[in-house]
Amino acid sequence: MLAETLHAMLERGPGQYVEFLPEPGAEALAEALVALANADGGTILIGLHPDGSVSDAPAEDVEALLVRAQSLCRPPVPVGWRTLELAGGEAVAVTVSRSAQAHSLSDGRVLVRSGARNRVLSPSEALQLEAARGGASFEEEPVAGATLADLDPAIIAEYTAKRVERAPRGERLSTEELLIEAGAIGRDGVPTVAGMLLFGQRPQRFVEQSSLIFVRFSGTDPRGPGGMPGYGRREELTGPLARVIEGAWRVLWEEMRHEAVIPGLAREERHEYPPFAVREALVNAVCHRDYAVKGLRVEIRMFDDRLEVISPGGLPGHITLDNIVEEHYSRNPRIVRGLYYWGYIEELGLGVDRMIEEMLRDGHPAPEFISKPHSFTVILRNARERPLGNWPGNLNPRQLQALRYLQEHKRITNREYRELCPDVSAETVRLDLVSLVEQGILLRIGDKKGTYYILK
Repeated sequence: MLAETLHAMLERGPGQYVEFLPEPGAEALAEALVALANADGGTILIGLHPDGSVSDAPAEDVEALLVRAQSLCRPPVPVGWRTLELAGGEAVAVTVSRSAQAHSLSDGRVLVRSGARNRVLSPSEALQLEAARGGASFEEEPVAGATLADLDPAIIAEYTAKRVERAPRGERLSTEELLIEAGAIGRDGVPTVAGMLLFGQRPQRFVEQSSLIFVRFSGTDPRGPGGMPGYGRREELTGPLARVIEGAWRVLWEEMRHEAVIPGLAREERHEYPPFAVREALVNAVCHRDYAVKGLRVEIRMFDDRLEVISPGGLPGHITLDNIVEEHYSRNPRIVRGLYYWGYIEELGLGVDRMIEEMLRDGHPAPEFISKPHSFTVILRNARERPLGNWPGNLNPRQLQALRYLQEHKRITNREYRELCPDVSAETVRLDLVSLVEQGILLRIGDKKGTYYILK
């Protein structure tokens, strides 16, 4: 397996790029094939449980199973497969690449991989996916006039070392094999856009729009006295994307306010914004921007009251403001995977929800997301109410919002919770409250219609 070792897959379990089918069936396999092809590709492990044990289900000829599964896919999904000789028997690894076209099942359903599940898209989402897959990805295109000499051996060596840390039992590849696996060069040795952005010595010579602009404004308005630009610091970050991220983070850290507070006996560092939220907004912008849009760069605008991260290109694929927390879709999967191996992305597809949680937990309003046809903006506000305290780390954004409400209003009812979270079912609200009570965070008062909850 080129992308990930079996050991790493078993450690992480089912997820965005890995599906386990212990008891294979043509329909389940077809669903997984379509979902992965419509997302960013991945691996299907047939006959294997997530704990690594081999299934005792009767084995079926793999080729026959794939033929039956492919007959349910419209159009068929290109795959590769290999047999795995394991201690408990045999299993099969089926590799699926991200497809340049949208796939559906014979019954009309269009699925995408969303975390560890295969989700059926709505008709409008399916149309968005089909439109997004209308042509080849810009990151896959060869860079005109570029050669291997335009890639930086030191950057490649750094990436190789980081990749080994991520997959310590992975295959040892030659430099050329590694670059081909990463999608950085074609079979002809010509660097791709992704390869130039990840490993180029001077990427902006070929992809000028890949730099990043940071501007620190004085006050809360981009215009100063007399309508003149009101910024006090402007930086342009260049180089391969890893260096762009590092440089932007350094500037952000220098410009953020930091203070020491002593809430109890221990001294704590408090930052103007939660570091994870800022870093996630930065990395997402660099990863997911539309690099085909020329003349526009990622912009970070820092004001006295807020931080704005503006990424060229609208939301990719089927992603909307309504599903941005739950769904995952990469406009630039090669860049995303490269930065994942580099260590800039901790868990694929798990960033936006934690960004919201970190902001709420630290006493800030939730991030604001603004989607336009040609740009996507994340706004973090530094206004801070009373922090939420040292609550457990497993609380979801709805529960954190309820705790914020309780700090202000002292009590909350089931109905008030439903009004705070109108997009979830009454049963989800009930289970959220039960969980908060069981964890000793809330105290339930009263019975039946007179029930309300207070902080314990």
